[in-house]
Amino acid sequence: MSEPRVLVVKGELWALAKPAGMAVHPAGEAAGLDLVTWALTQADAPPGMSPVNRLDRGTSGLVLMSADAELRGRLGQAFAQGKVRKDYRALVHGRARKKGVIRRPLPDSRRGRALEAVTRYRLLEALGRCSYLRVRPETGRKHQIRRHLAGVGLPVLGDRRHGERSDPPGAPERLWLHCARLVIPDASIDLRAPLPGQLKEHLESLRSRPGRLSGSR
Repeated sequence: MSEPRVLVVKGELWALAKPAGMAVHPAGEAAGLDLVTWALTQADAPPGMSPVNRLDRGTSGLVLMSADAELRGRLGQAFAQGKVRKDYRALVHGRARKKGVIRRPLPDSRRGRALEAVTRYRLLEALGRCSYLRVRPETGRKHQIRRHLAGVGLPVLGDRRHGERSDPPGAPERLWLHCARLVIPDASIDLRAPLPGQLKEHLESLRSRPGRLSGSR
């Protein structure tokens, strides 16, 4: 597992790059070091630092944090109200269309009912039997991107929970999903996290293979 990084400190707001395999919150000693503890102990973050948004353990990318509870509350409300544009990168099995919108309610075990969920995607490149996508979830349900894409026959590489296909040779031993950008217009926030080296190298290896089909970037 690679190390986390502090990308930007903007006043009371911190933007960090979380690696795949690391939890955001403490999850017991057996789970290993989490992002909050890393920020407090190894990045000199102020006491009271807590995340504004969350990512699955297997997903890499942008996590916003702050020790200012009022700021966290305002930004958290923006996430809850759908005022945040979230851009992900995903490599999936199958040939995706140039663009699509998935509108499928997703069961929520905590609430005991299905909740509305909307995910948009656009094809960036067709790479053999895989598709490289930009994905924008408009709602924030648990495992939404993974569940929605698997439900339309485009499971994310490395997804052992919602995907049922064997990954091609050379695929990294991780979930191929990355939170690349968060935009909050009301707060003048536009932050990006570059693809981790492991994912960039895998893309380049796929691009170098014969028979690659280019999509729109």
